[in-house]
Amino acid sequence: MTLQKSKKSSRGRTPSGQPNPIDIHVGNRIRLRRSILGWSQEKLAAMLGLTFQQVQKYERGSNRVGASRLWDIGNVMNVPINFFFEDMDKNVASQSPRVFSSSETEPLRLNEISDDIDMDPMKRQETLELVKAYYKINNRKTAKILYDLIIALSKSNAVQKMD
Repeated sequence: MTLQKSKKSSRGRTPSGQPNPIDIHVGNRIRLRRSILGWSQEKLAAMLGLTFQQVQKYERGSNRVGASRLWDIGNVMNVPINFFFEDMDKNVASQSPRVFSSSETEPLRLNEISDDIDMDPMKRQETLELVKAYYKINNRKTAKILYDLIIALSKSNAVQKMD
């Protein structure tokens, strides 16, 4: 009788044992929404029946968020589930656990995509401050005009870059 080594479950982590970039992205989106709402980790944790340490681990991507928990988080934060996957870089999206377990596809390494993760505008303090300020505008007509102006300016800037 021969003993076979059992393959240790990676639980969705990268081959190096680092948290999966998709889990990190989801955690960043949880943090973003929590910040926009002005909630502490403690407040979100209380609303979910968790400890703030668990919320902290979700936000860092060190603990994966299960489907039912993500459903609860979305409901508590009043966002659809797809919110947590929006603005995901293609390189991050290509880091699914399936890719790491497949011998046919060579996955990208975390150090190759770290620049893309760091460049995410949704992680910038400026973005959070802008969004918070926008939602503090009591006159929603004025807020809509400001929104339309920003969209128009961003489109004209894109056209200028192409010239």
